[in-house]
Amino acid sequence: MEAGGQRRRWEYYWIALCISFLLGIGQQVSAQIRYSIPEEVKEGTTVGNIAKDLGLEVSSLVDRHFRIVSGSKEELFQISQENGVLYVHKKIDRESLCAGSGVCMVNLKTVIENPLEIHYIEVEITDINDHSPSFAENENQLRISEYTLPGADYQLQAAKDPDSGTNSVRSYKLSPNDHFEIRVRENDEDKKPFLVLKKAVDREITTTYKLILTAVDGGNPPRSGTLNITINILDINDNRPVFSRETYSVTLQENSAVGTVVVRVNATDIDDDEGVNGEVEYAYSRNVQRKVHDVFELNKVTGEIRVKGKIDFEENDIFSLSIMASDKGRPPSNTDCRVIIKIIDVNDNEPEIEVTSLSNTVSEDSKPGTVISLISITDRDSGINGKVVCSLSESVPFELKPYVQQNMYSLVTKENLDREIASHYDITVTATDLGNPALSASKSLSIEVSDVNDNTPQFPHSPLEIYLFENNPPGQSIFSVSATDEDKNENAHITYLIVRGDQTQSDMTSFLNINSETGLISALKSFDFETVKKFHFHILATDSGTPSLSSNVTVNVFILDQNDNVPVILYPVSANGSAEGVEEIPRNVNAGHLVTKVRAYDADIGYNGWLLFSLQEVSDHSLFGLDRYTGQIRTLRSFTETDEALHKLTILVKDNGNVSLSATATVIVKVVEPKEAFAASDMKNAVKDEEENNVTFYLIITLGSVSVLFVISIIVLIAMQCSKSTDYSSKYLQDTNYDGTLCHSIQYRSGDKRYMLVGPRMSIGSTIAPGIKLTFFSSVFITDSGFVQNIESCPDDDASRAVLFFSHTLESLGMHGLILTVL
Repeated sequence: MEAGGQRRRWEYYWIALCISFLLGIGQQVSAQIRYSIPEEVKEGTTVGNIAKDLGLEVSSLVDRHFRIVSGSKEELFQISQENGVLYVHKKIDRESLCAGSGVCMVNLKTVIENPLEIHYIEVEITDINDHSPSFAENENQLRISEYTLPGADYQLQAAKDPDSGTNSVRSYKLSPNDHFEIRVRENDEDKKPFLVLKKAVDREITTTYKLILTAVDGGNPPRSGTLNITINILDINDNRPVFSRETYSVTLQENSAVGTVVVRVNATDIDDDEGVNGEVEYAYSRNVQRKVHDVFELNKVTGEIRVKGKIDFEENDIFSLSIMASDKGRPPSNTDCRVIIKIIDVNDNEPEIEVTSLSNTVSEDSKPGTVISLISITDRDSGINGKVVCSLSESVPFELKPYVQQNMYSLVTKENLDREIASHYDITVTATDLGNPALSASKSLSIEVSDVNDNTPQFPHSPLEIYLFENNPPGQSIFSVSATDEDKNENAHITYLIVRGDQTQSDMTSFLNINSETGLISALKSFDFETVKKFHFHILATDSGTPSLSSNVTVNVFILDQNDNVPVILYPVSANGSAEGVEEIPRNVNAGHLVTKVRAYDADIGYNGWLLFSLQEVSDHSLFGLDRYTGQIRTLRSFTETDEALHKLTILVKDNGNVSLSATATVIVKVVEPKEAFAASDMKNAVKDEEENNVTFYLIITLGSVSVLFVISIIVLIAMQCSKSTDYSSKYLQDTNYDGTLCHSIQYRSGDKRYMLVGPRMSIGSTIAPGIKLTFFSSVFITDSGFVQNIESCPDDDASRAVLFFSHTLESLGMHGLILTVL
């Protein structure tokens, strides 16, 4: 007996302790702050300092994870964890957020941990005048009898303004006239304008009146909208219909079936004995909202209003309809009434469960009472239908603890956890309302018991390959790597690092950078295909576990060629280095006379080095012509006495790359008398003969050197062929480094040596015509026909060295540019 009494005393003590705990929590969560802010303010505008108003320590906000856990779906507000300031995150439109003219309130729920506290914030959105009044239609037509007495009024469609309070419609103005004025009748919702006849009209004088009705709001500055009114003067119809009541007020249950009769309005016309003047038809007024047309159907003959669409209390709990009754007289007379339909709520909404998880992972050494999640239950129904009770699935080491705030719970651990027994829990939260019949909803939570870091980051492929065009902009990203880690949370957070090489000339890692968080690789320099064609480096991925684990991957980078060299003008070149030249020709030359030839070359290869010439500017198009392939400038006709003596020609030299590059040269042609031309020609011929003698001398030296090199190469090849061991496999190899140039090469292997036979790419039997001279300029030579041939560079990938070679064809020597190069 004493043991039983002692047990009851312990139970009472425990209950008292729980009540004290809940009251303590209630003091933490009952605090509520209210702010006010106008709509349409800029993003980042401060609403209020929550931390200061709640007395929270600013320095602890980050560690305690101070944040908003529920509120508007569009996340209109955010909290700065740096200073605890509540600020506007997205632009706020009061009219889209809160329909109607009532108070627009946004409720926010904030959470701060260690210890857990919940605070509720109310932010009132005040209205600004950002909308103008508008009419449903741009024009309103009326028909009035010429016998209508002054004082008769006709209802017009009311203007709508989404703004509220003083910013809504305040007054109406009518354009000046002698016969009509405007009168406004106010009700609970809006101001209805009526057109009043103040002076009788005469159809024989005026058959149509056109007026403008202006609706003005009360904002500062005010905004306005206009309605065009057309009044047609007709024969007499002296009585208007009269409703049995000015206002019909009815109730309708939510979710009523389509076709349900809501109410029947009735209007009578004392002109019943006068034919069509007494026949009444019913219609919605012009200012009725579109929602009313979707939900209710009006019988224009009987005046019955029936349910047409879905009746939802949560969307609209009241409808206000304006019904107009009109007879069929000429002109017709009409009147209106109001129908107020109040919707009765039924229990048709299941509870909604909102889970704010502090963490879906709990450590196995967590103490009982550790908060896992915050659970908020809402029910869109009202009254008893919105009351909810919450329960948790059985046989789990967790429990729900209610807060003082209604329909608010926390999910906490009930006992010690052991990962070796269970590493995963599926929990079902069930919420049931108190409606009749009761509705319920459930939501499943998945909770993991945390584990140690035991998985290394993994790359999807190894190695990775990057194809990059040369001349990439420095600092631009070129590739992105991504590794995955099967661990969770910080154990799966991966950082990336480029493994630096030995900083030698072939090491490219010093020119690369990687974003340690995203794995985005950027190049710090622009790569040149002619300098480096490929390279590789290594990336290390490391997780953030304790201890951390890592893995690496090799990345192969292949550089792709592109057109990046501008044509260079070789002739004409002035003394200061600019592409300008002066040519003198006699005035008596005939058509087709060669004035000069523009010479140029391009360091690119293939189509990128194929040049075309065109005249960009010329003082007289009828005098000179340019060969687009050779660059020769010739006269198109003979000169006349009226032709000017000085002509300026601008020649555009353009390559054939995908994005072509170009250069320009300027040739000034002086037309002189024959005697002066002959003297200048003799001087030029002397200089030219001297230059040709020098060129011939250098040409003989060059050809002799090439011939000696050719003979030595043949001797070395024969000697090595005789001394090498018999190896017939892969004797002729395809050139893997062929890059689309005008050069043709065949590689020949002899033992551990490789040889290359290089010659111009020509069809069989094709040669340069005898007598054509070759002029050498540094690393190129040019034929008289204007053809430009580059000296190619063929790199050896193994030894990383290059052998410069060039090819030429000389008919007089009987050779076709065949050169043997030892690689």
